[in-house]
Amino acid sequence: MNRLTPNDLPAFLRKYRLAGGRVRRVRVLHPRPKEVAVEFHLSVREALKELGGEPRAVRLVLRLEGVEEYRLQMRPNQPKAKIADARVGYLNGLFFVNLDAWGLEPGEQPKLHDYRASEVYAGGRELLWDERPHGGPEGENDPGAA
Repeated sequence: MNRLTPNDLPAFLRKYRLAGGRVRRVRVLHPRPKEVAVEFHLSVREALKELGGEPRAVRLVLRLEGVEEYRLQMRPNQPKAKIADARVGYLNGLFFVNLDAWGLEPGEQPKLHDYRASEVYAGGRELLWDERPHGGPEGENDPGAA
């Protein structure tokens, strides 16, 4: 997996369109005693590279390691898998991934309370990512594959 630094984050967010994607799976892992990692398996599209072209669908895995806080909660009236809006940020030494972001005013930067108000978020010391082929081994037998 590729490690993201806070300096790489803006370029990474320009490369992929998380909004409009789908949550395929969320895994909470315990790699070592008293350590938590959270993996978000997503189907997203790459950003347009040229006008008139179709964005390529990709499977993206975001893995937060050294997770210090997370919430994975579903409410009955919210969409179960579609990502309406998403935010990935670096605040107070932690990377935060939020898959049900609230709308912000133009030019407003998300703050820590914006992430913590989310139903689906995690914050950890390291953020890793991997792009997997669409329709590859992970989704061959998955009837919900998009």
